[in-house]
Amino acid sequence: MHGSPPTYAFLGPEGTFTEAALLQVPGAQEAVRVPASNVNAALDQVRSGSADAAMVPIENSVEGGVTATLDAIASGQELRIIREVLVPISFVLVTRPGVRREDVRHVSTHGHAWAQCRMWMENNMPRAEYVPGSSTAAAAMGLLDGDCHYDAAICAPLVAQAHPGLQVLAENIGDNPGAVTRFILVSRPGVLPERTGADKTTLVVPLPEDRPGALMEILDQFASRGVNLSRIESRPTGQYLGHYFFSIDADGHAGEARVADALAGLHRISPGTRFLGSYARADRQATAVAAHTSDAAFSAARDWVGSILDAASTAGESGSGSSPTA
Repeated sequence: MHGSPPTYAFLGPEGTFTEAALLQVPGAQEAVRVPASNVNAALDQVRSGSADAAMVPIENSVEGGVTATLDAIASGQELRIIREVLVPISFVLVTRPGVRREDVRHVSTHGHAWAQCRMWMENNMPRAEYVPGSSTAAAAMGLLDGDCHYDAAICAPLVAQAHPGLQVLAENIGDNPGAVTRFILVSRPGVLPERTGADKTTLVVPLPEDRPGALMEILDQFASRGVNLSRIESRPTGQYLGHYFFSIDADGHAGEARVADALAGLHRISPGTRFLGSYARADRQATAVAAHTSDAAFSAARDWVGSILDAASTAGESGSGSSPTA
């Protein structure tokens, strides 16, 4: 119905860091927010049209890329990243009321959260074993259900605050107090967000063939045009051993001549390259562009080549009626 609020899917349940990221999107407070059990489920809602966009995690400052997201957006029906959001991450250890720290033998949370609290757990609760959870919030909510096979969970402080049935055993248990997770808002392909001067372009580039220099050819498409890469990760395609694609974040927007030229170069050497979007950086850090890779420089170079071809064409036409002399 015209004028109805948008529907956003997110990695749920309610109270995840992903929902906190979604709530930073203008209008998300009034939108329909639908929690999904995993990243693929959230993105499938976008692909099917039941959601306008989905918020999912893609990178953590401690653990690096979120492989579930990198793999999910690299294949299947194409999607576009239209926004990124940064969320500072902190963790608490929660249990049911009355449980003591020395009673805890099994702790559940998402794999990335466990990795960010591993040292604290080893130093303070070395006998506790990790139980994988679909999300930090889901692990905490499982304690309230009373039918889980673990004694405690690691989650966001907001989850504990929203549910009085959870008892906080320890606060600020992350190994890195400056940890940040990057989230992306993903939609179906459409109009690109406008250039801001502080943009990022995300790509998936399959390795065309496994041979010496193949990766260098890919990287040279960026380096020769003055495009900086802020992230590059290799992921297996799953087809067979040794077959990889590269997930890449490049500084700049596809509307810039240097980035567009790099994309064209990539497509020539790796036609399976997938464009995942150009969008504003969450930190608003402007991209430094050298004078010789500016739009004006590319335009001047094209005009110069054009003038050479025009002159050659004109000379050929004027000399078509004369005969060469010995």
